[in-house]
Amino acid sequence: MTRSSSLDLEKGTRSAGTAFLILSSLADGEKHGYALTKDIEGFANVRLAPGTLYEALNRLEKQGLIEPVRSEDRRRPYRLTAGGAAALKEHVDAQSKVLAESRRRLSRNWSPA
Repeated sequence: MTRSSSLDLEKGTRSAGTAFLILSSLADGEKHGYALTKDIEGFANVRLAPGTLYEALNRLEKQGLIEPVRSEDRRRPYRLTAGGAAALKEHVDAQSKVLAESRRRLSRNWSPA
């Protein structure tokens, strides 16, 4: 049995995908809500609604996977914590195994004629 990460607790839910996208974006550096939305839209072609984004940010902060960064204006940037980076890496590693197996099966059973 594999160790469960914080992202695994929500496996199969929409919020798991949202958490993965947010953590992936913050792995590239701190960002506030609008910057997160634009970054995620750019690399994943997914548009997060504000309610979905801020609900996920609140949940990730409570889990200790992200933390707010002090700001001089009204924007509230976030950054990945060490725990968030570890959870993201664990999730990416697990998904990489699934992707590799899916590719193997497709090439074996569905190769072009």
